Amino acid sequence: MKKREFGRTGIEVPVIGQGTWNLERDFRAEAVTALRRGLDAGMAHVDTAEMYGGGRVEELVGEALAGRRAEVFLVSKVLPSNASFEGTLAACERSLKRLRTDHLDLYLLHWPSDEHPLEQTLAALEKLVEQGKTRLWGLSNFDAGELEAALRLAGPGRIACNQVLYNLDHRYAEAALLPMCQTNGIALVGYSPFGSGDFPSPRGAGGRVLAGIAGRLGASPRAVALAFLTRLPGTFTIPKAASVGHALENARAGSLQLSAEDVGALEAAFAGGTDASLPVI
Repeated sequence: MKKREFGRTGIEVPVIGQGTWNLERDFRAEAVTALRRGLDAGMAHVDTAEMYGGGRVEELVGEALAGRRAEVFLVSKVLPSNASFEGTLAACERSLKRLRTDHLDLYLLHWPSDEHPLEQTLAALEKLVEQGKTRLWGLSNFDAGELEAALRLAGPGRIACNQVLYNLDHRYAEAALLPMCQTNGIALVGYSPFGSGDFPSPRGAGGRVLAGIAGRLGASPRAVALAFLTRLPGTFTIPKAASVGHALENARAGSLQLSAEDVGALEAAFAGGTDASLPVI
């Protein structure tokens, strides 16, 4: 499994991780097994949030990681509605309890809050680092302007990552956001790498390009997509898998080598994707 430094934190993290949005809708025992097999395959970056299933997904993740916490780069998120200073501290405590751990590796503000000043949230995140409740903190769903404002408040070297929508059909992050992240040493973590149930059909032009590359490499189109989405410096992705087969398919991307011709063909086939106003997860 390929790893790279997570921003400028000095921590090496697998480029392919495990997302858990909507995992409460799947068969629990199989989802737990899939997460554990994902760890076996090197996908030690596990992402969740208090929002997912109203806390049920954090409980599921806690079950899956029992006895293996030391292997994992564990991430959760605070809801903007909870992101006052005291509310952030309390939300983190609840997440830790559900996850059966005494600390996170990374704690994120799930999206910009309209209810609480960002200064309060950032101060709480820094407090959690001081308390040892999280090693790092970051942001999620911040566009370039919002990230610039957060950088002015936080100062250099504090924001570990920005987690945003990033898939073949939505590559808007590459235009302004990723260069800003790279300049400031902030990891860009892409969520929903397969979209929301609309992964390119093999009958479409893009699907045919994916299928051709996958056939030549002996991999699945999904693995090729994940390899493409982590081709640029500073990028990571967190696909969800509710079955062992899907988890192992995702992990395959961590050792997949795309040629310059492969990358060029995919960039041309999926050249669109600038709508940044989709729902946040």
